[in-house]
Amino acid sequence: MNSLKKIYFASDQHLGAPTIQDSLPREQKFVRWLDIVKEDAEAIFLLGDLFDFWFEYKTVVPKGFVRVLGKLAEIKDSGIPIYFFVGNHDLWMVDYFEKELNIPVYHHPKEFVFSNKIFFIGHGDGLGPGDLGYKRMKKVFTNPFSKWLYRWLHPDIGMKLGQYLSVKNKLISGDEDVVFLGEEKEWLVQYAKKKLKEKHYDYFLFGHRHLPMEISVGEHSKYINTGDWITHFTYAVFDSKELLLKTFEK
Repeated sequence: MNSLKKIYFASDQHLGAPTIQDSLPREQKFVRWLDIVKEDAEAIFLLGDLFDFWFEYKTVVPKGFVRVLGKLAEIKDSGIPIYFFVGNHDLWMVDYFEKELNIPVYHHPKEFVFSNKIFFIGHGDGLGPGDLGYKRMKKVFTNPFSKWLYRWLHPDIGMKLGQYLSVKNKLISGDEDVVFLGEEKEWLVQYAKKKLKEKHYDYFLFGHRHLPMEISVGEHSKYINTGDWITHFTYAVFDSKELLLKTFEK
């Protein structure tokens, strides 16, 4: 890793919620952030729920989001790697990002190594103990037959239904109450501690919880949650030495 370059992480923009028009100022703010970080970015990681609802038909993708999609295309075309981890709101992403933007899409957490530091990165939904209702629902939604059936809905109906459920149904969306539960009840903290019994990781990086958090989970290991772009406008940045949480205020 170039010591003058940085790696950026952000999640949970939920563009389109509660409507595309209402989320437009957030989209514009996120694009401003992308414009700034591209100047010294070694890579950019998007940790899921960029959209509040996303479903890919074979020839149709959701309307809107041209500003952020165009900016991501510009950054990727300039040679800066971008990595996308699907969240619980955009878990129906298939290959649009890969084919149109040349951005790899991951459906499960993945390990990366930067400057001899081991990162375990993902969105965070469905990990750790608890949340059994959502875990069962996720199995249904990610089943190939379920996705095949949903594609038979006309896109106007399918998109409207998905957007409604994404906002209204907490069991389907998998969203938890956005309050700190305490280390012993934060499922991702427990998940990180369990993973450390298998292997050392320097950093566990997740989104999903909508709360910026930095918690020690081992003698030399930290769990960091990137927060969101609805209330906190936070992100994480690694400068080859340490991983820090920051707030974007422009």
